[in-house]
Order: sequence, then C-alpha cells, then structure tokens
Amino acid sequence: MKKNQLNELKVLPSMKWVITLAFFLAFVIASVGSVHVMASDKPNIVLVHGAWADGSSWSAVIQRLQAKGYNVVSPQFPLTSLSDDVARLRQVLNALTGPTIVVGQSYGGEIMTGLGTDAPNVVGLVYICAWAPDTGDSILSLAAPYPLSPALTELRIDAEGFSWITQENFLNYFAPDVNPPQANIMYAVQQPFHTGVFGYPMGTPAWKTIPSWYLVTTEDQMIPPDLQRFMAQRMGATTEEFSASHVPMVSHPNKVTQLIEQAAQSISSGN
Repeated sequence: MKKNQLNELKVLPSMKWVITLAFFLAFVIASVGSVHVMASDKPNIVLVHGAWADGSSWSAVIQRLQAKGYNVVSPQFPLTSLSDDVARLRQVLNALTGPTIVVGQSYGGEIMTGLGTDAPNVVGLVYICAWAPDTGDSILSLAAPYPLSPALTELRIDAEGFSWITQENFLNYFAPDVNPPQANIMYAVQQPFHTGVFGYPMGTPAWKTIPSWYLVTTEDQMIPPDLQRFMAQRMGATTEEFSASHVPMVSHPNKVTQLIEQAAQSISSGN
C-alpha cells in the first residue's frame, strides 16, 4: 500500500469524530434555541415578600411556577425603609430582560407600588392581600379606620426601632392556617420590620399606569378584608376573594400560583 493511502486511512477516524461532534453541537444549539423561544413566551416573575417574612415564604409558589417554565426571582428585602426596599426591587428588575410581572404580599405590595413611574419592564402587578397605597397614603393612615390585630398592637420593638411579632401572635394571627411546625419555622426566620415605614407617605403609585390583580384573603387577621377590598376597588384591579389567612402563598400556594398565571396569560395575550 502506498504511503499517501496509509495517510488517508489514518485521517478517516478523525473525520468521523469531527462529523459526529458537528452533529452533536448542532443538536445542542437547536435545543438551546427552542428552550429560549419557549421561555420568551412567558414573563419573568418577581416575588416580593412582606414584613416579618423573607424570600423563602414563596418557596411553594416558586416550585410551581418554575415547573411551568417561568423564570422566577424571589429576593430578600432589608425592611429598613421604603426607599431601601424599592431600590432593591429596582436592582432586581434592572438585571432582568423582557417583560416582568411583580407579585407582592402584604408590605411587598407597598414596595412594588413605590416603583412609581420608574418600573423597568414591569407589565403587571399582582397584590396578594397586600398594601396598595395611593399618593399620600401610609400604612398607618390606611389602617386607621379599622381595628388592629393583637399581632400589631403587641409588637416587640428593639432599641433600633425594628419590630418583631411574638411567637404566640405569629401562630394565632399571622399564619393561623399554616401547620404549626411550618408556622414556627416562619416565626424563627422572620425579618424584623422598621417601625419608621408605618408612617411613610406614598408618592405616585405604580398601579396608576400598570395593570393590576388583587387576591383578597377573607380570613386575614393582619390587613382587614374590607380594607383589602377598598384598595383593590380603588385600583380597578382584577379581584378574586379566597378563604385564607395573611400568608396564602404558604397555606394555599396553588391558588396564589393560579392568580399569577392568570395575570401572566392576560399580559401575554394582550388583554
């Protein structure tokens, strides 16, 4: 056999390897492209926790939304001042690409309302038994006409002005429909809330220009259901009512996920 023929035989296995690699890379690129197209059909979801809570309170909802193909972010908020918390939310939003729905529970509603006219890529707001102040409103002014829960009147306040809910009140008023072992974990990881936020007045609310949804929790012992209804009606929000306590994302994650999906589908369809 001639020398150049031997060289050709030596090249053939290498060529087969190159061809195989090329087909593999083409398959990977095609797969990545198809995943990107699917993901782009769904908005990002940013979940905003409330006072005396943290991002883990959304765990069950995160799991359900991720299983449905949503890109979900559930950041931690300092709960030191409204301006600090809104700045954290903007930081998260600026890092995302594409349309985004922001979901806030309790004080988380105040945070997303505080975005005002500077809400990067936000196309929808979902309030889960949340504060939805108008211009000049504060938590104190909105709550003034209603009786306060013992969880609020019996707060433990430290020397730096941060408030904590007692264990008994956390289980009895904050999370009464959560099984006690889980509610005790929530109590243990609660983030203290600075009392200065209670009286802080709202500027221009984001819900004035962004479509909104509201879940009224009819068994809520932290934000009175009638106050929730008032805020939802004033916003012109698409509203649903459900028998749950103040933390439905923990006690009824399917219902909360359903409302978030409803908002996402409405935004995607242009309705």
